[in-house]
Amino acid sequence: MPTPDLLHRALHASGPRPLPDEAARLLRVLGAPPRLAAHLRLVHDVAHELTAWLAGRHPALRLDRDAVLFGAATHDIGKTTHLSELSGPGSAHEKAGQDLLLAHGIPPHLARFAATHATWTLPGIGLEDLLVSVADKIWKNKRVPELEDLVVRRLAEASGRTVWEEFLEFDDALTAVGEDAEERLAFQAAHPV
Repeated sequence: MPTPDLLHRALHASGPRPLPDEAARLLRVLGAPPRLAAHLRLVHDVAHELTAWLAGRHPALRLDRDAVLFGAATHDIGKTTHLSELSGPGSAHEKAGQDLLLAHGIPPHLARFAATHATWTLPGIGLEDLLVSVADKIWKNKRVPELEDLVVRRLAEASGRTVWEEFLEFDDALTAVGEDAEERLAFQAAHPV
């Protein structure tokens, strides 16, 4: 188990925006590995950038920004119980994360992101879920065209603009976010598993 000092450093080191207080508290209570805390800060930071960009480009868009930010800050919290998934593949952390959040009093509409961040094609997936998924990919400059296309279609439906227009703007925004991937990867790597 990591020392509280290492977790504290991951939660408070200069760099990405701090996590919402409730997310940081949960990570401390669960004894989260520092690498996980660093990763969640990075994805939360990118989600902040994406939602700010959307607010500027689509001010009339109905979006629960706070839910996106909390979802990004806790999407992998199930890895506190599935430690092997911190450095390897696996999806057991998804349902486990949702269950952990619910057990700690987090409302279902916020806990859902732990289960939906890797399953963006399920029925009932909202734009908020898609944005958490995009943030979880683009922080390291990983592009997932089918995921991005789902977001673009939602934006086109909301704005009345063409899919192509929305694609061009969203692609530019993701390209800009992706340019800082090396710094983000270095920040994450600086914190032990």
